[in-house]
Amino acid sequence: MVKLSVIVPFFNVQQYAPDTLRSLRANAREDFEFILVDDCSRDGTPDILARAERELPGAVLVRHEQNGGLATARNTGIDRARGEYVTFLDGDDWLAPGYYERLVAAIEGLGCDFLRTDHVQCTARARSVHRVPVGRRNTVLDPRAAILPADRSTSVDYAYAWAGIYHRRLVDKGLLHFTDGLRTAEDRPWIWKLHREAESFAAVSLLGVFYRRGVASSLTQIGDVRQLDFLRAFDQVIAETAADREADALLPKAVRTYCAIISHHLGSIERFEPAVAKKLKSLSAAALRRMPQDVLDEALDSMDLQRATKLRRLRRRPAATGVAA
Repeated sequence: MVKLSVIVPFFNVQQYAPDTLRSLRANAREDFEFILVDDCSRDGTPDILARAERELPGAVLVRHEQNGGLATARNTGIDRARGEYVTFLDGDDWLAPGYYERLVAAIEGLGCDFLRTDHVQCTARARSVHRVPVGRRNTVLDPRAAILPADRSTSVDYAYAWAGIYHRRLVDKGLLHFTDGLRTAEDRPWIWKLHREAESFAAVSLLGVFYRRGVASSLTQIGDVRQLDFLRAFDQVIAETAADREADALLPKAVRTYCAIISHHLGSIERFEPAVAKKLKSLSAAALRRMPQDVLDEALDSMDLQRATKLRRLRRRPAATGVAA
């Protein structure tokens, strides 16, 4: 039986894929499988992956005929996964040797639905450790209890899918798939769903994932219209949270986070193409008006004056016609 399925989407990452694949080899075990999803790459990535299919123990190569984005590529991998546990890695990141063996041992020892881990962020030569915002470590916890408080960073704000491992029963319950077609912020509705609907989780101080920032091909570095998918992602978070049995308690967190992300994008609006920047403002204004207004007012009152003022001004912006996400 396959113990662990590792799902790794690749798209135009020929510069970084060899490092990623070498680190997978250093984590190979006879009961591990590595599902390599080529999301219709147009550079040298397909040739690199074809060689990996032959040389990497446990490799399974799947090719997309059309580029579907990270969420869709991960879903392809989930549908092919046979493991008792599932985890993710991006095609431009890498792992410490033997990391997955320690990760599997950690979740088996705790017996929970999913496990969250710290990671190392790598920007050029700089390295920094980023930790799961959960105070209690190596202890099985209620995922719903880790969503709040609204005004502090919590586990739903640490949305990296690759910073953890997930039991097969989450796939069977329909909790592990991502929203098809989301080009950015795909982890946000996903992590909220996990914390609302899974039964148990834990955080552990286990380092082994190296997350590469500043990659030129990454959507976080590209100011085109795909970046605006964060609005669809957070609209989904708001809608699903509003339907939750504890909506009154959880909506303030969802709304405040949505506001913070809108403010973040407005604060770096110069990196967007002019037409996209205009669309960002119009769609963000419409999003603010769609939110529960009483909850939004409370969220803005709790934010610093500069951000709150900017968002209140944006909410009063006249609605544009003919603008769609």
